[in-house]
Amino acid sequence: MAWTWRFEKSDGEQVPPAVEPEEFTTQGDAESWLGEHWKALRAGGADQVVLREDATVIYGPMSLDAPE
Repeated sequence: MAWTWRFEKSDGEQVPPAVEPEEFTTQGDAESWLGEHWKALRAGGADQVVLREDATVIYGPMSLDAPE
């Protein structure tokens, strides 16, 4: 199983990430990585992310906007 992120604009268009991710072996590793890099990803043009396990969407789109 591989956990991966898809990076999108707010309209769902896929964009390249500002920080290149890896394929993660667990959901927790993928979420930890996002927690470390979300600001750079947002600054690089991604508005939202989708977490996938292989071809299955686990959740998302999830906004990268800072909490208010």
